[in-house]
Amino acid sequence: MEFILIASAHFLALLSPGPDLFLIMRTALRMPMRYAFSVCAGITTANAIYLIIAVLGLEAVRDMNPLMSVLKYLGSGYLIYIGYLLLRAPQRPISQNAEGGVLHQSSFVHQFALGFTSAILNPKNAIFYLSLFTVMVSAETPLIARALYGLWMVSIVFAWDMGVAVVLGNRRAKSYLERWIFGLEKLSGLMLSLFGILLFLD
Repeated sequence: MEFILIASAHFLALLSPGPDLFLIMRTALRMPMRYAFSVCAGITTANAIYLIIAVLGLEAVRDMNPLMSVLKYLGSGYLIYIGYLLLRAPQRPISQNAEGGVLHQSSFVHQFALGFTSAILNPKNAIFYLSLFTVMVSAETPLIARALYGLWMVSIVFAWDMGVAVVLGNRRAKSYLERWIFGLEKLSGLMLSLFGILLFLD
């Protein structure tokens, strides 16, 4: 029952759109699928780090106000910056990758870093996982069970993000969204900037 409750709460959180979704959408539409997967891997790795902290019972991290403040301000600045880049991007067809731009570098490491930075600098990820394990996981739950919970959640994050990338990045979807790509980029830029501003003010 404990696992079902945790898995359900985690999946419901995944369904709510956040900065990671817009990064995945931008990459899947503008770049080859392998780079979208790289962004997904970066996001998943950052989530895994926070899950390891939660699994090990290091809830005190959540109460380290200076650390949370640093994450908040760095994260808000990063999201606003990425949003700004998307808002100022010129109109161009999906087939044009804009090589050399900060967001469109054909590098697995670079795209991984974009996804990782987005997720690791979001203090809400840390707070969510630590709260989840504090409130919903019994103190008597063995470490191995907690580790399996964490492994499940990491797997679901990666599978969900990759699923989004596949749905948006396939040839048919790109063909259908060709006329909307400029507006979608601007929407992504606006939403990322808004997430950054809200994070700063939170």
